Amino acid sequence: MNASPDTLPLLRVTQAVKQFVLRRTLGDRVARRPGVLHTAVDHVSFELGSGEVLGLAGGSGSGKTTLARMLIRLVEPDDGQIMFGDSDVRAASGHALREIRRQMQMVFQDPYSSLNPRMRIGAAIFEAGKVHHQPGVDDEAAFVARVLDLVRLPASAARRFPQELSGGQRQRVAIARALAVGPKVLIADEAVSALDVSIQTQLLNLFLDLRDELGLSIIFVAHQLSVIAEVADRVAIMHEGKIVEIGPTAEVFHRPQHDYTRSLLAAHPSHTAPTPRGGSV
Repeated sequence: MNASPDTLPLLRVTQAVKQFVLRRTLGDRVARRPGVLHTAVDHVSFELGSGEVLGLAGGSGSGKTTLARMLIRLVEPDDGQIMFGDSDVRAASGHALREIRRQMQMVFQDPYSSLNPRMRIGAAIFEAGKVHHQPGVDDEAAFVARVLDLVRLPASAARRFPQELSGGQRQRVAIARALAVGPKVLIADEAVSALDVSIQTQLLNLFLDLRDELGLSIIFVAHQLSVIAEVADRVAIMHEGKIVEIGPTAEVFHRPQHDYTRSLLAAHPSHTAPTPRGGSV
C-alpha cells in the first residue's frame, strides 16, 4: 500500500548519513586527528506511506539496522533530514522527541533482553500505556487484556514473567508493549529471525493483521528475503550503506535492476525462494 499522491508520506527520509569512527591511534589522539571513519548510512532517502509495510533488506553490515535506529534517534544522524509527518526528528528534543518515539515504536530481535525479568507481563504493558496516558488505563486489567488480545495472547498471560514464556510468546509481549502506547509506526528489527520457521510465519501473519486492524505502518528489517517477501509491499535493498534498489516487492524480486540485488537473490536457497505477496508478476 503506497501513500496517495495527494497525501504527504507518514515518514520521509532525505539524504540521511551516519558515520562511525573505527579506530584512533595514539598518534591520532595526540595530533587531534579524527581517525578512520566508516560510513554506515550513506545519503539514504525513502518514504513510508500510511498503512504501508516497507522491507529493508541486505547483508550483514549493509546499514539497515543503523538506518532503522536513526529514525527514532537511538543512533544520532550526522546529516540529512528525517520528517515524521510535519515533525523534524533531528531537531526534536524533550517532549517533542518523546512523542515521536511514542508514535514510532521499535521491536527488537531479542525480546528477552528488552523485557524486565522481574516484572510481570501485565505490569510491563500497563506501565507503558500509563506513562503515555493512553485511553483505558483507568482500568488496568481491561487495558492489559485488550492489548494482549491484539497479539493473540490470553488475558491470563498478564500474571506470568518473561522467563515463563516461549520465545514466540515473548516476542508477542514485546509487540504488545509497543502497541500499548498507541503508535502509528512499528519498526521491526530482525523481529522474527531468532525464531523457528513455523513461529516466524505466525508472527508475520500477526504483523499483517495489526497493519490491517490498526492501520499501522511497518518498517521490517530482515536479512531473510523470504521474510521480506511475505510481509512487505515495497522493499529497499541496502548495500554498503546505500539503498541500491527500491520498489514494489514482487517487481524487485522478479525483475531486479541492480547487480547486488541479483546476487542476493541468486544466493537465496531454492527451498526458501521468495514468493512475494500478491503472486507472481
